[in-house]
Amino acid sequence: MAISLLGRKVGMTRIYNEDGSATPVTVLEMTPNKVSQVKSLEIDGYTAIQLVAGSKKASRVNKAQAGHFSKANTEAGSQICESRVDNIEDYELGSEIKVDIFKEGQLIDVTGTSKGKGFAGVLKRYNFAGKDATHGNSINHRTPGSIGQNQTPGRVFKGKKMTGHMGDVRTTTQNLTVVRVDLDKNLLLVQGAVPGATGGHVSVKAAVKVKR
Repeated sequence: MAISLLGRKVGMTRIYNEDGSATPVTVLEMTPNKVSQVKSLEIDGYTAIQLVAGSKKASRVNKAQAGHFSKANTEAGSQICESRVDNIEDYELGSEIKVDIFKEGQLIDVTGTSKGKGFAGVLKRYNFAGKDATHGNSINHRTPGSIGQNQTPGRVFKGKKMTGHMGDVRTTTQNLTVVRVDLDKNLLLVQGAVPGATGGHVSVKAAVKVKR
């Protein structure tokens, strides 16, 4: 089972290969991930570890959270995630999991919150083709068209593609290639783009649907 590491998106850059070609990469800073809880089969019904990363103001931490993290000898963080594992004996409370669990050339899945686009029409939101620019069309250039039938069924079906809020949702980009791992700076260089804005929180794990 794959462990998800927490981090943040630093931005994009490029690295040059030996043949002179450039590869666009996203730089991810994998801040120290510490084990804040170990779940066992006897107590919790399944085996897993909880990781915490980042920092949070003491005024933002309630008593329950403060006690939870104090028991694990860790600080309250801005990010928390849980990963299923089979061998919980390999993990201790307060121990740190570093970025070197990933290797160069490995395929990974990156999850983040996509950039919010606000209220968007169907052309931007769903890539609708739009209507004719001329030939008698005056005010319906960017309208979606019919959204239903007539008296039967007399309603608009759920899931109909219409205008609405676009972006700002949890999304995952699969099968990205790890180009470089910098253990000293806790950096992960990933080929291509990952979801979210610069500075946004991300989680990284080994690819689930590996291309054959």
